[in-house]
Amino acid sequence: MAKKKKISVSEVAYKNLLRKKTRTLLTILGIGLSAWVLTSLFGFNRGYEAALNKDIDNMGFQVLLTAKGCPYEAATLMLKGGTGLRYMKESVLDDILQHPEVEKVTPMVMAAVFDPNKGESGGMSAYLGVDPTTYPGMKSFLKFKQGGWFTEAEALEAVLGYEVAELEQREVGDKMLISEKNVELSVVGVLLRSGTQDDGTVFLPFRTVQRLFQKEGLVTAVGIKVKRNANITELENKLYDLPDVQVVSMAQVKETIMSLVSTARMMVFSIAIIAILIAMLGVVNTILMSVFERFQEIGILKSMGAMPWDVFRMIWTETVILCVLGGGLGISFSLALSRLTDFLIRRLLPYTPTGNLIHISGQLALLTLMVVMGIGLASGVYPAWRASRVRPLESIRSEGE
Repeated sequence: MAKKKKISVSEVAYKNLLRKKTRTLLTILGIGLSAWVLTSLFGFNRGYEAALNKDIDNMGFQVLLTAKGCPYEAATLMLKGGTGLRYMKESVLDDILQHPEVEKVTPMVMAAVFDPNKGESGGMSAYLGVDPTTYPGMKSFLKFKQGGWFTEAEALEAVLGYEVAELEQREVGDKMLISEKNVELSVVGVLLRSGTQDDGTVFLPFRTVQRLFQKEGLVTAVGIKVKRNANITELENKLYDLPDVQVVSMAQVKETIMSLVSTARMMVFSIAIIAILIAMLGVVNTILMSVFERFQEIGILKSMGAMPWDVFRMIWTETVILCVLGGGLGISFSLALSRLTDFLIRRLLPYTPTGNLIHISGQLALLTLMVVMGIGLASGVYPAWRASRVRPLESIRSEGE
């Protein structure tokens, strides 16, 4: 006599889901979209901070010293019409180097002049003077599309950020005119896009800016590279004792940026919660409808000896299958569309560092799957409980009616 094949609970659950293929597919897709948002959000939390830390490390200096009241961003300077510049005496470099925590310093001097040839009615042009012996080493992440840094410490030469070169349509060998000074500069280098404010900067030799704009013996800012394992907070407190200076810590900059991003992050997190709630409702709806459609069938199973736990487990297994398939689909979406997600986030946020903003690891994918499974199992409790409470006599009576 042939042995009867025993059908497992998972097989029954799988076949039940195939009865309504369209509804099952839409539910899996809904769970998948929720898992995609969730995975991308977790990946963004990790990737953004890692990319920001890398950008700060690439800056070469952890502390920026400026004259009190002086904007340390070129964008702020332009908004003020070039009137916000303040200067310190160059002797401040010796005062800074006296501190044992300091490894290197690089002086910078900025000047802004009105350029009548800029735009339709003219505009401000800013020039940043940097020391060619120290600045390139501390900004090692800056790479060249063409050319290189200045040939001499007081040369009439310029290095253009990527966006400036594109806007001005300049290449290595071209000439630039500082109209107010009637001085012609030779373009010796064009930088690759860095994703920082350096893209919009015109770099000149430090001494050249001092000489052309009558700023001898003055500096706008000093970049300070701190020795490894040195106490940055202690150094900052010492620098505050210097007269008429303000200390801009890269740690403070990071906190400021992260506070700006936290608003957008909360918005994304809210979207993720909404997506999860929609997925939960989709699971509940699919499983509950399945229970109602199989009301008589469940009653027959119970009349044949199936215990409430057996029915509960069968319905709950359907939920598990939906969540596993949906979670796997969502994780696949997040991996395949990580570049698109990265692009959308860059369009949304006010500031984004260079590097990948979405970092998805195997551990993160597993965590997302576990979260989706947990939410799905919670969603399946009520439909499974309803199914386990079906009474055989009531189901048979409803079939007769």
